[in-house]
Amino acid sequence: MRTRTVEYPADGLMMIGHLALPSGAGRRPAVLLGPEGPGLSDVERRRADALAELGYVALAFDLHGGRLLTDPEEMLARCMPLLADPDRMRGIGHAALDVLRAEPRTDPDRIAAVGYGTGGAIGLELGRDGVDLRAIGTVNALTTGRPGEAARIRCPVWAGVGSEDPIMPPAQRDAFTAEMQAAGVDWRLVVYGGALHAFHHPPVDHTVVPGVGYHPRHAQRAWRDVVDLLAECLPVTE
Repeated sequence: MRTRTVEYPADGLMMIGHLALPSGAGRRPAVLLGPEGPGLSDVERRRADALAELGYVALAFDLHGGRLLTDPEEMLARCMPLLADPDRMRGIGHAALDVLRAEPRTDPDRIAAVGYGTGGAIGLELGRDGVDLRAIGTVNALTTGRPGEAARIRCPVWAGVGSEDPIMPPAQRDAFTAEMQAAGVDWRLVVYGGALHAFHHPPVDHTVVPGVGYHPRHAQRAWRDVVDLLAECLPVTE
């Protein structure tokens, strides 16, 4: 497995992503990996590396031009307008997707999007934009899109959320599942009992928004669920 840093423009910034390549020389299925609102951290880099160890080309993409926003107020000031603007989210997603598709090891016809929080919302917007993906997997990203656009999603959608997540409350879960169902999407929702927002993310040494908390057992389960989704929809074959 090899890794390298990739730079590319998006959203008026120079993004700095983390590309992980599996062993071997042939083309492989690929995963576009999106981070939580604070941005690309070592947590997502390690996830990309783990996916490469499983045989995928993986690009952990950037949200904030190489910065990790550890101040909650600064993070919300950037992410809330972004989450309210599907076209901006799609622009960030397409820019990263272009980098992933241009990688010679990537099979451009076999790509999935997996994302957490804001990164997951970007993956969903790529689906609503009609991008040919094999699967979309999200955690903490039960966002709804513009009316009717979910009908453009052409792949299974898996979503995970904590039962006690105040940022993704039951009403938001219901709106998301209603959108998916009305659009005829092949969707699944897993609610992890007792988990808060960002339950998958190990504790950090900076201030976080209220309602965030790590749940190690469910973090492991959510990762296994993501891997199972990829194994079903994007199997690695020689």
